[in-house]
Amino acid sequence: MRFSPSGLSFVAPSSIHRAVTAAIVLPATLVAASAFAQVPPPDVTARSWVLVDATSNQVLASGNPDERSEPASLTKLMTAYLVFDALKSKKINMDQTVMPSEAVRRVGTDESRMFIEANKPVTVHDLVYGMIIQSGNDAAIALAELVGGSESNFVALMNAASKQIGMKNTHFADVNGMPDPQHYTTAGDLAVLSARLIRDFPEYYAIFSVKDFTYNKIKQPNRNRLLWIDSTVDGLKTGHTKAAGYCLIATAKRPLDGVPDASRRLVAVMMGEPKEHNRVQDSLKMLNYGYTAYDAVRLYKAGQVIESPRVYKGTENLVKAGVETDQYITVPKGMGDKVKPTVTHNDTIVAPIKKGQQIGTVKMVADGKEVAQFPLVALQDVPQAGFVGRTWDSLLMMWQKRK
Repeated sequence: MRFSPSGLSFVAPSSIHRAVTAAIVLPATLVAASAFAQVPPPDVTARSWVLVDATSNQVLASGNPDERSEPASLTKLMTAYLVFDALKSKKINMDQTVMPSEAVRRVGTDESRMFIEANKPVTVHDLVYGMIIQSGNDAAIALAELVGGSESNFVALMNAASKQIGMKNTHFADVNGMPDPQHYTTAGDLAVLSARLIRDFPEYYAIFSVKDFTYNKIKQPNRNRLLWIDSTVDGLKTGHTKAAGYCLIATAKRPLDGVPDASRRLVAVMMGEPKEHNRVQDSLKMLNYGYTAYDAVRLYKAGQVIESPRVYKGTENLVKAGVETDQYITVPKGMGDKVKPTVTHNDTIVAPIKKGQQIGTVKMVADGKEVAQFPLVALQDVPQAGFVGRTWDSLLMMWQKRK
């Protein structure tokens, strides 16, 4: 994970099947807000860890975030990401019936599984729930074969997707997290994946909060014990092997203080804990730390007009400019009032202008340092004017250049 010591610039990556066009887009790397933290994070026993504010897409605190680790069953977050993408693009559907291959027989009795059987039909719905809630290795294999045509093809898709969303230090060798020298990631990369999964697939995200699932008359609980301990926790995934230790990606969503129509989501990634209860306790105290030591500030609401700059050669002389989605920033507690905007737009804006087109930049500055920036976009279409209007504005532009 790469950190920006004094500010940041947001870069828009492409998603699996579409471009991301949100105003503050999820960049290839999360950005650090910890450079000016006032309260140090609590001690944890994890070998590596990251705390992220997914609402503002900022790293609040971390320890050894780039240390290579075995992801164990946290691997299934990438498996789920690709399955969700296939569902969203309607390549597959939840009601579809799948015939698992003989490959599911190799899942050992000591592994997590949902107890599907080779050549016995099962729905995509049950496989998705079995993979996420029961952490079924057999379910992951069946879904991989469905989406990728084969496990090996699906693993290739996983590695391509990991690069596409900005996971810099990750390589997958299987779909479920069994130990392999070529199967590794970092806490920082898993934070990027978690934030993208939550943001890109809200229609499927709620599955991670389901506490138990029954298949083939076998009821199994979700292994994320925080779902029972804290009502604001609604995900995300556990993992464990002897080499990986006990791992947990926990996320909570709590109301945003002073903003009744908004909420704030934090994600804590804990890797390599010595015991199961350590990953639970450390995740909870890190989430609580993030909510108490930092404030999230809503800078602008979606559709809010920030400026109305001049437009040339258009049917309108001015264009309403603002942001397409709510914009947030996270700062150490009590520093929200110190964040000030600086708005710049193109020197000459010429029609036609399409709604959503970037026409400038909003930079947020605190104590003289740039802490965030995002695109200033047109909130309306401005069609091109007729011949007379275009000619007149051309003369105006020529006259202004001579000034």
